[in-house]
Amino acid sequence: MASTPLARPPSIQPISQISPSNNWKFAGRPQSFPMVPSRSLPVKSSIQRGDDSNVANDPHTLPRPLTSSDISNLGSGSRLRVAYQGLPGAYSESAAAKAYPNCQAVPCELFETAFDAVGRWLVDRAVLPIENSLGGSIHRNYDLLLRHKLHIVGEVVYAVRHCLLVNRGVKLEDLKRVLSHPQALAQCEHTLTKLGVVKEAVDDTAGAAKFVASNKLKDAGAVASSLAADIYDLDILAQDIQDDSDNVTRFLMLAREPIIPGVDKPFKTSIVFSLEEGPGVLFKALAVFAMRDINLTKAIFNIFSTLHTYFY
Repeated sequence: MASTPLARPPSIQPISQISPSNNWKFAGRPQSFPMVPSRSLPVKSSIQRGDDSNVANDPHTLPRPLTSSDISNLGSGSRLRVAYQGLPGAYSESAAAKAYPNCQAVPCELFETAFDAVGRWLVDRAVLPIENSLGGSIHRNYDLLLRHKLHIVGEVVYAVRHCLLVNRGVKLEDLKRVLSHPQALAQCEHTLTKLGVVKEAVDDTAGAAKFVASNKLKDAGAVASSLAADIYDLDILAQDIQDDSDNVTRFLMLAREPIIPGVDKPFKTSIVFSLEEGPGVLFKALAVFAMRDINLTKAIFNIFSTLHTYFY
C-alpha cells in the first residue's frame, strides 16, 4: 500500500510522559492496515494531513512532545489523532501516515507515552513499531501490550530507506562524523565504514537530522529519512545507504476498543500469556494450537521472573 503525503496542521499538540496503566491483551486485527522537544529552525514539509495543499512550516509550527501541563489544552478535532514515537520526520510518522492518510500525527517522547495517550483519550490511535527485519523484535512494546488496556486493530509494514543528510554546501569529503539511532547506524555499517566517518549514536533518526540542522554543522551528517530532509531543510547527499535493501519494519495500530473480525478478509489473532515454570509447559501450550489445526505465524518467548509467551 502506497504512503499518502499529509499536510502538517500547525495546531497539533505533541505528548510527553504520562504514568502507565496495567493489563494484558487479546486482539484480532485485519491483515493489512497500516522527541525530543522541537527547537526553532527553518523547516519545510511536503507531508499532507487531510487537505490538498502543502504547508511550509515556520520554526514554531512543528509539533513538540506534550508535557503534563499541555493536557488540559488539548482540543477535540474532527480528524483522527494518531500518536507515534519520535520527532517529526521519524519513520514512525510516515508509518502513521500510511496507516491513516487523513490523520493528525502526534509525536510522543516515549513508547509508554503513546500507549497511555490512547488509553486516556488524548489521541484516537497509536502506530508503533513491533519488529524490524534486520533488528528483530522490539520487546519493550510487547511488554507494554501487557501493561495497557489497548487492542491491536491493524498493522502496516513500512520499508525503511536511509538517507545521508547534510547542511547546504557540505560535501562528502567534509564529513568527519555521522549521527543517528544506533540501529540505523548498524543498518548502514558498510557504507559508513567505507566513508571513514565516526559514528555517533543519538535517540532517534529525526533527532539526528534536527541536531545537524539546528547547529549548522559542516563536518557532520545524519542518517535519517527523506522526509526529515524536507522538514529540517537538509540536502540528501546519498540515498538508500542501508546495507540490506530488504529493511522493513512492522508497525501495530492500537486502539481503545477491539474490532469484530469479519469473514470478508483474513484476520490475525494475537495472544499473550504467562506460564508456570516446569517441565514441558511450553510443549503443552503449543499442543493446544496443534491439536486444533491452528497455524502460528510467529511465537516470541520472554524469560524474566515469569515466562511471557506471544503468539501470532
